[in-house]
Amino acid sequence: MPRTEADAVRAGRHEDSDLARLEAGLDSLETRPAGDDSLGRRLRRTVTPPLLGIVLVLAVWQTLHVSGLVPEDRLPGPAAIGESLRTLWLRGTLFEIIWTSLERGLLGFLASVAIGTPLGLLVARVPVVRAAVRPVLSGLQSLPSVAWVPAAVIWFGLSDATMYTVILLGAVPSIAIGLVSGIDQVPPLYLRAGRSIGATGLRGARHILLPASLPGYTAGLKQGWAFSWRSLMATELIASSPELGVGLGRFLENSRENIDMPGVFLGILLILTVGVLIDLLVFSPMERHVLRNRGLS
Repeated sequence: MPRTEADAVRAGRHEDSDLARLEAGLDSLETRPAGDDSLGRRLRRTVTPPLLGIVLVLAVWQTLHVSGLVPEDRLPGPAAIGESLRTLWLRGTLFEIIWTSLERGLLGFLASVAIGTPLGLLVARVPVVRAAVRPVLSGLQSLPSVAWVPAAVIWFGLSDATMYTVILLGAVPSIAIGLVSGIDQVPPLYLRAGRSIGATGLRGARHILLPASLPGYTAGLKQGWAFSWRSLMATELIASSPELGVGLGRFLENSRENIDMPGVFLGILLILTVGVLIDLLVFSPMERHVLRNRGLS
């Protein structure tokens, strides 16, 4: 039986309605209701697992200490570490020790970013420089930073310059290689589109290359901070001078020289805590933001 024009219109409207309902259903699957992602829920999701991990470690640690499987002079209990922390607090030196290292680490990292970013751009975009410098950067990245400490001490003596030199030699290669890797993953279409609107040279790097390479660049920054922190701790462990003050690495070495095992464990925990907090407060949110903006998270 032939369909009238009115029947065809009604059928078309029915199909459009079905398509709209299907699209709405797909959107509801991909979109989380606002109430499901409240601040309290986010805090529980991000804070609870690390706290449970810390409680588990402390429980195992205390169990080993109480059982006597490990001698007291090899593994002091959590209470002894807490007493060592309390002593530093009462002396008023706790934050001074932490800030001495944190300030050096942050300044060295920022200097590494200022050097590693243009170096990465140059290596990524100039074939001759890439062929000559990329293998050197890869080699420097694999070289333990502590290997530079004796040379830096001879060059600059026991000074802050020694600290920053080792940090730069450890962090710059990671930041530069991370940026190169990010730029290598930029679709060529982006570069052609940038050239068509006149975004070349520095303008192209600022408006096209850097934004498009952010996932790899962010990973390089995160790794660069890790190298900065490890390089600084290695230098503070070895280089000792009254002019340098007492940072976390020097506090750790002083505790070893005094055969103060609670102080040694406290130094290790403070170094770990600062590194983890910087990662959680700075680099992890940055990484999530970049991935979320690209629909990858």
